[in-house]
Amino acid sequence: MIETLRGLLLAVVGLAGGFAVGSAFVALLIVLDLIPRLVQLTRGHRRSGWFESALLMGALYWSCADFFDWVLPLPLAVLLVPSVFQGVFVGMLAAALTEVLNVIPILTKRLKLKEYLFALLLAMVLGKVAGSLVDWLILQPK
Repeated sequence: MIETLRGLLLAVVGLAGGFAVGSAFVALLIVLDLIPRLVQLTRGHRRSGWFESALLMGALYWSCADFFDWVLPLPLAVLLVPSVFQGVFVGMLAAALTEVLNVIPILTKRLKLKEYLFALLLAMVLGKVAGSLVDWLILQPK
């Protein structure tokens, strides 16, 4: 009886946590206007449903893959394609967040770095790439 109650409580807490994370993710996407910007950049106004569905299906697939410990043994060359798309998504999310918060213009104005703006952006991009490569190739357990 106690084990059943404990399992039910764990299920409720897990579901509540999933709803909290999912709603925070959706709120972030709404605040940043990520999908409308992507539709505008690609001039795919008639295909905006595809963008939304792709985001939803990707989140659902990766949630299931993580929850059920799905493993797909593919060569590293094949895994390059999804990793590029993941990098593009994270980069777009980070760029949208900095744009909404106006981090870069405020930073360059306050630190008087307007003439170094291109170098600052380049340093941020190269730092992100270098940090990701170190994490993926060196720090992650094999």
